[in-house]
Amino acid sequence: MDKGTEEEKPLMLKIAQILDEARAFQRHPQPKMQGALRPPLQSGDGEVPGLPDISEGTRSLPSVQLQLGLFHVLQVIAENSDIVDLFLEMLPVEQIVEVRKTIVLSLPPSNVTAQAIIDCTLDVSESVRKAAYCVLASKFPLQSLSIKHRTLILQRGLADRSLAVSKECLKLMKDEWLNKCCNRDPLVFLKYLDVETYEMVGESVAGALLKDGEIKVPEGESIRQYILSNSERTEENSERCTPNIQLMEVEVALYWRMMCRHLQMEAQEKGSDAAFTMGTEAAVYAAEATDNNDHLERILPATISDYIDLVKSHIDAGPNYRFACRQLLLLGAMLDFSDTTNRKVGSTFVLELLHKPFDHEVDEYGNMVVIGDGINLGGDRDWADAVYGLASKVHAASGEFEEVVLRVVEELARPCRERTANFMQWLHCLAVFGLCLEKARSYLSIKGRAIEPAELLQSLLLPAAKHSHLDVQRIAVRCLGLFGLLEIKPSEELVKQLKFSFAKGPAPISIVACKALFDLGMWHQPQEVDRAIGQNMSSQLQDYDMTSSPLDVSDTDGNWNPKLLDLLYAGLIKDDWDSSLASEENESVQGALGEGFAKILLLSENYKSIPARSNPLLLSKLITLYFSNESKELQRLKQCLSVFFEHYPSLSANHKESSKCISKAFIPVMHSMWPGINGNAGGSAPVVSNMRKRAVQVSRFMLQMMQAPLYAKETEVERDTRDQPEVIDGIVEAPLESGEEGLAIRIAAEVTAFPTKKTPAERSYVSALCRILVLLQFRLSEQGAIQLMRRLLIRVAESVLTEKDLLKECRQMADRLKALDKHPDVEMSQDQANLIFGRLELEFNLNSNISAEMPHTPAPCSSRPTRTRRRVRHEEGSSDEDSSPTSVVPNSVGPMSARSQRASKTAALTKITTASRAPTIDEDDEEEESSGVTSDEGSDGSD
Repeated sequence: MDKGTEEEKPLMLKIAQILDEARAFQRHPQPKMQGALRPPLQSGDGEVPGLPDISEGTRSLPSVQLQLGLFHVLQVIAENSDIVDLFLEMLPVEQIVEVRKTIVLSLPPSNVTAQAIIDCTLDVSESVRKAAYCVLASKFPLQSLSIKHRTLILQRGLADRSLAVSKECLKLMKDEWLNKCCNRDPLVFLKYLDVETYEMVGESVAGALLKDGEIKVPEGESIRQYILSNSERTEENSERCTPNIQLMEVEVALYWRMMCRHLQMEAQEKGSDAAFTMGTEAAVYAAEATDNNDHLERILPATISDYIDLVKSHIDAGPNYRFACRQLLLLGAMLDFSDTTNRKVGSTFVLELLHKPFDHEVDEYGNMVVIGDGINLGGDRDWADAVYGLASKVHAASGEFEEVVLRVVEELARPCRERTANFMQWLHCLAVFGLCLEKARSYLSIKGRAIEPAELLQSLLLPAAKHSHLDVQRIAVRCLGLFGLLEIKPSEELVKQLKFSFAKGPAPISIVACKALFDLGMWHQPQEVDRAIGQNMSSQLQDYDMTSSPLDVSDTDGNWNPKLLDLLYAGLIKDDWDSSLASEENESVQGALGEGFAKILLLSENYKSIPARSNPLLLSKLITLYFSNESKELQRLKQCLSVFFEHYPSLSANHKESSKCISKAFIPVMHSMWPGINGNAGGSAPVVSNMRKRAVQVSRFMLQMMQAPLYAKETEVERDTRDQPEVIDGIVEAPLESGEEGLAIRIAAEVTAFPTKKTPAERSYVSALCRILVLLQFRLSEQGAIQLMRRLLIRVAESVLTEKDLLKECRQMADRLKALDKHPDVEMSQDQANLIFGRLELEFNLNSNISAEMPHTPAPCSSRPTRTRRRVRHEEGSSDEDSSPTSVVPNSVGPMSARSQRASKTAALTKITTASRAPTIDEDDEEEESSGVTSDEGSDGSD
């Protein structure tokens, strides 16, 4: 067998194994295959998609033959559901790429296999993802898939990082779905995708088809055809819309918006190319830009009045045409309002949009219920953005947009200031003002207008935050947060109201207030926010612990004036937040607090006023929150924290404190999660076992964070390198307190702090810590840490004498450290150790009761007694082995094997000793089993 075939041997063996399992499931003889060995699944050029080319002498390769053989076996036995189930079970766990690809190519079309093939569009291998799209194109017509599957396939394929895969998805979309299933009609294709629900997918599909040239506007078709003459009006249209307007379906509206945007972008791109070139090339680009602009002019409505009539018609048509109306509003950014007449007509229409109140309905009790989110203009953020896009196009001059909107706010705020407005009027006024605050560039841009900002704060926002209606409170708190971001310095009344709403409000209001407080702290710095309420001292957050806080969030009586971070952390550790009122997107107060503190830790270099000593406390709390049972329902928080934990360690090149923070947080996290220690509650045996497994999983998770590679930015400007991590070959060398050495010393100090006589919970805790300790690596450059750890490891080994496997790993670690120690015979003094302990902020007496050498593994002094005990036990169990002395003593004993009399005497003494010690050993073993955490339990927990 040649070298190439030898390298393919694992693939051949794997495919052969699958073939054997397929034959084992086969219940009937395979039919005889006629003709050449050619798979029936063909692509357009006559080749088999995803399979090797066998046309030029490659058929003789054994791996290719096996692959084609597997393909045809699966084609033949496709009707056998047992075999299909077998391969569907093997597909997600299969390691060999070629096997996964071949299975995907061979699966028959069905509802079950469709889901498995769609899952393969996320495969790590490019060839498997490409094969999945090949199978979807050839075996699954567009109508056979659900809307969710159609959009999921296109969303993943068009955004795939591999150009080959995205081209395969584009080929599927064009050749199979658009051309064959939809007869090349893009509007029919968009209907199959439900663009009203999956708008982003519809935009991606339309954009890809337009870029590829698959969509071309037929001659004479444009938006103008929906603006009918009087003779073209139908009786149905005349009842539902303004004169001369034909309503658009959602697919049509999206189609024309994407077409106009494509033409505008093409014109801009060609115009830029013409500006950067010269001569004939520039003339060609300029001509293409002119053609695109002319084409865009022919599609758009002839006048601004026609456009406004078209939009108004869809507004009046009701909520069923709201999506189409929003698409038409977005077209306003492409119109020309430079003419005075057009700008005047457009300004009037913008005022109508701003004055349009929330849609609502009346419930069975006669109460008005807002339709939408009750926060953004029109009840929808997308609608508010569309209105802003048109308004900013009409009022493009600097400060003009703010002037127009605040004039509307002043008018809408009159009944609110007079306290005659109902809650719907409050909501409408605050929604318009919120749009102005969100889009305003600075505080100066809203100052000196129809109504002053300070007056709006005192007469509108603060009273609205105390309104009896919860929806008014929520939108008012949001506006307070936006107002505070525009202020040069946050005002005292604003900060106090936000803190009060956070502490005393129901969950929806507390969530919005929490986000507003974090935004203020991150924009103005927490210390500046505290100064606004007269707090000049820094936060005492570093003095708190993970489970309690001296600040009671719910106690707002008396002189209640907490610092910002103290209040937010007290809310984080509070576990009795009111969740009786459902919030948007299943959010919770703890979830919002966790996201906020994660942002602060991730960007801690930007917040010098926050004491770095508080970072380990915050990280510890986030880790315990991430792994707690209570966070299982908080999917948004878990997703946010998973991204945070992935990026936080790798950013240590920018702020070296993160690795040190992880190291310092390790012991507090384990302290807080391990049952039976530090006052933690236990429970039944299964509950305690699960708690220990989760704690072991957390310890390994933190170890992975510590061992993540730290890369320095290549573009980072050279700066003062004092107290900075050393960079070697582009990889950051962390200092002692940020490296694995610091964590190892912390763990060793924690282990040795326990007394010799430990409770079962303490023994299991120490065992779990030691199993992490032996996994840590020391660098040759940290000689002081190596010498210190060698001495501490002696005490660590004494703590795990009853666990032979762990003691053996400690001895192996000691040997590794001895090999790294440049001066193994020099003993570290207490003063030298204190320097290292000081850097780690630890206190430890190195000279107290530390032996000079590692304890030995508990074992007999020689092999004779052990073997003799085995011989005696065998004698008790079987009399046939009495005459076999050679089976008792191994040959390696040498001369001692000839001393049979001495051996017999030793065997008798050993038997007596073993019988007397047996009960004690059994008791210890039972105690170990009942209290200890074994490595198997830890592995189960981590898996």
